[in-house]
Amino acid sequence: MSWIKNPGRRAGLFYLLLMGAPLRLIYIPAKLIVPGDAATTASNIATHETLFRLGMLADLFTGVAVIFVTLAFYDLFKDVDRRLAVLVVILGGVLPAALYFVNVPTDAAVLTLASGGAGLLTARGANVLAAFTQQQREALMMFFLHLHNQGINAAQIFWGIWLLPLALLIYRSRFLPRFVAVWLTLNGLAYVAMSVAVLLFPLYAGKVSNILFPALTGELVLMLWLIIRGAKEPVGSGQ
Repeated sequence: MSWIKNPGRRAGLFYLLLMGAPLRLIYIPAKLIVPGDAATTASNIATHETLFRLGMLADLFTGVAVIFVTLAFYDLFKDVDRRLAVLVVILGGVLPAALYFVNVPTDAAVLTLASGGAGLLTARGANVLAAFTQQQREALMMFFLHLHNQGINAAQIFWGIWLLPLALLIYRSRFLPRFVAVWLTLNGLAYVAMSVAVLLFPLYAGKVSNILFPALTGELVLMLWLIIRGAKEPVGSGQ
C-alpha cells in the first residue's frame, strides 16, 4: 500500500485513465470515417454502431477522468503554488471536460443520421428524417462530424495550455526532474501550434502535426516517471 500512497504515483495512475481517449480520437476515425466519401462513412458507422457508441462512451469517460487527473495534480503540487495548481484544474480539467461533454451530442447526431433515424418517430409513427433524402442525411452527417472535429481542435488548445502551469510547477518543485518540465512545455506549445494551424492554415495542418509529433511524448514521459518513480520526496517537506 505504501507504493500507492506516494502522491506522484497516484497522479500517474490517474493519468492512465486517459488512455481510452485515442479510441474516439484515432481508432474510430481511421476505421470508420472516409474523408470525402459520405456514403461509405455512413455505411461504416451504421455497420459498426456498437464501436461508434463505445467512442461516445470513451468521450464521456475521458471528460470525467480529466477532472480526477487534474485534482490528483492539485494534491501533488498545492504546496508548491496553490494558484498554479488551481489553474491546472481549471485549464486541464474543467474546461476540457465541458468540451468533451458538449461534443458527444454531435456524435449522437452522426449516428442518428447514419442509421437513417431508426427509432426516431413522430407521434403518427412516421420517421422524422423521412423528409430528407439519403444524400441529404449523409451530407448532414458529415457536417456533424466536422463540428465534432472542430470541438476536438478547441479542446486541443486546452490540452496544450494546461501543461504550461503544470510544467512551471514541476520546475519549481524539488521532487520531479526539471527536464520533464521542459519537455512538457514543448508538448503544450506543440498542441497549441497544431490547433492554430488547423484554424488558420488548414492546408498545412497535417505537415505541422507531423513535424511537432515528437514533442507530444512529454505527457507520456511524465506519466511513466510518476508511475515508476513517483515523487522524489514528500510534498511539502522542508516547508
